[in-house]
Amino acid sequence: MFQIMSAREAVSLIKDGDVIGLNSFVGIANPEKIHDAITESFRETGSPKNLTLVSASGFGTFDPNRSAENYIREGAVSRIICGHYGAMPSTKRLVLEDKFEAYNIPLGPMSHTMRAQAGGHDGYLSKVGLGIFVDPRVEGPGLNSISRDKSLVKVVDVDGEEYLQYRLPAFNVAIIKASSVDAYGNISFEDEYCTIDALSIAQLTKRNKGKVIVQVDRVKHDFSRPRDVIIPAVFVDAVVVCEPETSSDANGTLSGNIHVPSTHMQYWYRRLSDQNAKSGKARSDFSADIIGRRAAKELKRGDIVNIGVGIPEMVSKYAAAGGILQDLTLSVESGGTGGLPAGGLDFGAMIGAGTICDMANQFDFYDGGGLDICFMGGLEMDRFGNVNSHRGADQVSGIGGFGNITAATRNVVFCFTFNTKGLNVTEENGKVVINSEGSIPKLVEKVRSISFSGERAIKNGQHVIYVTERCVFELKPEGLTLIEVYPGIDAQKDIFDRLPFKVIDGRQ
Repeated sequence: MFQIMSAREAVSLIKDGDVIGLNSFVGIANPEKIHDAITESFRETGSPKNLTLVSASGFGTFDPNRSAENYIREGAVSRIICGHYGAMPSTKRLVLEDKFEAYNIPLGPMSHTMRAQAGGHDGYLSKVGLGIFVDPRVEGPGLNSISRDKSLVKVVDVDGEEYLQYRLPAFNVAIIKASSVDAYGNISFEDEYCTIDALSIAQLTKRNKGKVIVQVDRVKHDFSRPRDVIIPAVFVDAVVVCEPETSSDANGTLSGNIHVPSTHMQYWYRRLSDQNAKSGKARSDFSADIIGRRAAKELKRGDIVNIGVGIPEMVSKYAAAGGILQDLTLSVESGGTGGLPAGGLDFGAMIGAGTICDMANQFDFYDGGGLDICFMGGLEMDRFGNVNSHRGADQVSGIGGFGNITAATRNVVFCFTFNTKGLNVTEENGKVVINSEGSIPKLVEKVRSISFSGERAIKNGQHVIYVTERCVFELKPEGLTLIEVYPGIDAQKDIFDRLPFKVIDGRQ
């Protein structure tokens, strides 16, 4: 039987050594009041400690002094298993300092494993991850020297075919952010941007006779429509009511409570982008615009599309400018389809989504080849066409949904600059002008870690191109091929002389 209680009372249900399943998506759906209560309890009593945090999509608020970052930094956590670390600035730094065990598993397999284990299975088999860093024969999921758990990912053979078997530890506690609890204890998500893995996490926790804690915005005194319930009362132990401090029309456009016609999408996108802007500085480098405009030419009317964060977000801008946006179906891995993906702090939400499903269902669609094309960023690319998107020289962000999306989509478009840190590019009279080169190359002899395998893409028959601010490469069976050089660019000086490896010149 569920009980409504304070955040501190709910946290008393968490014991030392517990494994906690967190239902968040990068910077959204974070149950901050419960995280705050864990921090308070740990500071005052030294408990709960030795915690394991598990989250398919990652968690955090991009602020090192909010959410779970405080008690992670102060020593309450001994292990994190996560699809993405990007919203946790202090935590991802501590990962590389060996402060706790840290593992990175692609978002889709984590979501599917939670659902499978909730249904009584020992784990989940997937081809996603073969040939990239998470494959134990390449690196394995551990992100630092103390992360040696080999039970999380194993290579198995089924009827002569290779798969990776993913397993997660049994959950003792689930912590979930939702919108409301009704008179019977049923949990609804009417104001949330996505449901993510809420039901699977609750079911998996109860399978292990654990405790499910839900933070909601309000109590409803009537009975919820059965189809509106995401987590039935039978799975709920504790409800913490925390009325939101602010709300806005923008929140309604992301939850679906306010209908957004296609003619208003760009207005809301600009409004949310301005709201989330980190700086008011005017841009002087137009590399992202050049890349986004060229990449958008790969779109066809009727395409079902996934667009990643960062430079790929510019594809939406130029699809709109080209009059094709309204003829596309955009989607995000958190579950939204049929609207315009929000960026920045709201990544994972969708403006005016037509539908929002659970994340595991979205990855069923992706893994089955449902996407026609995707646009992804990257930190590095090498001569084999491999891409590293998850690990830099001094930080780790995690692979997120990148692994699933690029493994199964028939047309993959990578969008990144030729180099970085100091690169300044403009356009004059239709020609690209490189005012200054960056000091850090992004096209390297060998990537630091593999997020996308060029070899497997060739075997799978995928069409893969790499769009930069000066040229376009294509991955072909015979090798990486230069297929396009932009006006104003000197192919020898600006491309070939700057590559640490040879490519085929495929220009006609």
